[in-house]
Amino acid sequence: MKKRKGWFLLASIAAATFTVTLALNLFSAPSAAAQEKKADEEYKLETMTVTAQKQEENVQEVPVSITVFNELDIEDRKIESVRDIADFVPNLMIYNHGTSAMNTPTTRGISATPESFSVSTGLYVDGVPILMGPGFEEEMLNIERIEVLRGPQGTLYGKGAETGAINIITKQPDNEFRGKVSAEGGKLLSVETGDGLIGALSLNLSGPIIKDKLFFGMAGRYYQKDGFIENTTTGDTVDDREHWFGKARLRWTPTDKFDISLIASHLEYNEGGFAYNMFGLPAPQDRKVSSNLDAENNSESDSQSLKIVYDISESLTLTSVTANWLYKQIMLNDWDFGPETLMHDDSNFEYSKISEELRLDYSADRLKWLVGLYYDKIHNDLNGKMSSMFPTMAGVTSRNIKGDTYAAFANLTFPLTEKLSLITGLRYENEEQDFEDNMSQIKREDLWNGLTPKIAMEYRFTPEIMTYVSASKGYRSGGFNFTATDPQYYSYDQEELWSYEIGVKSAFLDNRLIINGSVYYMDITDMQVVEAISPQERNTTNAAEATGQGLELEMTARVADGLSIMAGFGYSDIEFDKFSDALGNYEGNKNPYASDYTFNIGAQYRHSSGFYARADLIGYGKMYFDKANEYSRNAYELVNAKIGYEMKNFDVYLYGKNIFDKEYNTYGYMSGFYTVYSDPGEVGLQLVYRF
Repeated sequence: MKKRKGWFLLASIAAATFTVTLALNLFSAPSAAAQEKKADEEYKLETMTVTAQKQEENVQEVPVSITVFNELDIEDRKIESVRDIADFVPNLMIYNHGTSAMNTPTTRGISATPESFSVSTGLYVDGVPILMGPGFEEEMLNIERIEVLRGPQGTLYGKGAETGAINIITKQPDNEFRGKVSAEGGKLLSVETGDGLIGALSLNLSGPIIKDKLFFGMAGRYYQKDGFIENTTTGDTVDDREHWFGKARLRWTPTDKFDISLIASHLEYNEGGFAYNMFGLPAPQDRKVSSNLDAENNSESDSQSLKIVYDISESLTLTSVTANWLYKQIMLNDWDFGPETLMHDDSNFEYSKISEELRLDYSADRLKWLVGLYYDKIHNDLNGKMSSMFPTMAGVTSRNIKGDTYAAFANLTFPLTEKLSLITGLRYENEEQDFEDNMSQIKREDLWNGLTPKIAMEYRFTPEIMTYVSASKGYRSGGFNFTATDPQYYSYDQEELWSYEIGVKSAFLDNRLIINGSVYYMDITDMQVVEAISPQERNTTNAAEATGQGLELEMTARVADGLSIMAGFGYSDIEFDKFSDALGNYEGNKNPYASDYTFNIGAQYRHSSGFYARADLIGYGKMYFDKANEYSRNAYELVNAKIGYEMKNFDVYLYGKNIFDKEYNTYGYMSGFYTVYSDPGEVGLQLVYRF
């Protein structure tokens, strides 16, 4: 019955979307546009070229639910981290686990369990795949564009893109010498201790070394933010933040056919403890802990990539992307956050990945095809020591995982008629891993493989209106349970889903109004969940099945010269069809970390005199944190604002994030153990100089 209801909802929403599109098409008759042709030219919205399907395409012609930000969009919205991206993307939520660089993305209601350290939405930075929750971060500096794809992207992106992909492309240096310096200072709107100060300094620089042949690019940023949580035992601030980031690029074009880029980056965090408190302690104090330990959380990520592009002909291109990614974290934390030594954790972990992707693509008019091979090698180490006044709670862990992944993939866009095209793709992926517990000497090996097909049809009613239907399979590979004691739970299998989608992309009023929408239905099998094997033991298993459905709408309108309005809305409904364990039956419950809805509404004005103003309203629906749906975060809304004056080489802005200082704390995180505090609002001044 639930699946029939889901299909009925999908069909109803699709019919409504098509009706609205048809009405707007009639409204934007050519005769009306012709009357104001000259004025329309001033109001037209910019079209963007993307590489979402690893070939250059107009974003309005890609048969995928996608949100794209260019360099100016990123600056205007003050997107400074991967988490900020989600505020402006329907049905994307990125949950931060109380410290920098530990984020869990949820797309269309699907996310990986925090215990697995994997992701269901992949992050790709200049071709470097980041497929772990720890290290799921990137500084938004010198970015050309960000592409957020929703729905299964396994055909082209593989195991980490079960329900979506975030593709970040930085700017290429060229013959033009350019640079930018930005400085900002601000203050938190509420703190329990300290001054609550914020400061940042960034620099971009690029240009030619040898004209037309060799180019360089470099970017760096320092960021400091005072904490807002007080340790009543020591009187210190718990959660101070300090970040360093640097990226360098060398680009060589020995001939007109070759384009070679070598990129290296380093991102480092030096921080205090987590923004947590033990949930349920007697008379807990808001934004205060009483720990007898000075916590530390230091992490860093390093990446290097070599991209070689060779144009065999005007239509045929060979591309190679070789990448190395390393993430390290050293953590000293008091997990009871109290004056007694109950759970003092001294741990470190390291994740490393080397990958290679080789692809050949052909593009001529509407006929496009792409074939490729992929390989990666991982080596993950986890070491920890838990100290406690209770011997049963103390212990030492030392585990490592090694693995190899091989994949082959292909994608084809084939025109059937002048207006109708067929899109089809297929990927086969095989992953093998070895697990070793150095304390118990337990060794295990397992393998997983996935076949992820996709088929879609797109139809162009007019050059400005395109609709598509698609069916695609999502895949997330299996893994190991680090704490399992029963051999049958040492590993778990892959999760799979089928997604069915109908979408429309449209432009009206001579490209002054863009409306895109999609509806989808998902059937998830072998769902990876945290199962209670007994009242005392929990492991990740494949114990659940679920269905989900939803919709996504985005609109951008240029209503006058310099004045734009933009909005996005996502609705997601995903619940368990089958799931029970030693603690209960969860059939009909909502999937954890899945917001009921997301929305953003913004207005922006940029005058030719230099005056600039923008305001955004951002909202998230109710979200549960456990399978029993006992602990949740209520719906909340935030307001951001920015006002300033822009000149030829110099800009000055006043900005505010969460200007009404809205609290949206997580009560009951990790099945009721913790409270995770939300960031306070902030206001500040930003100065930008370009040369």
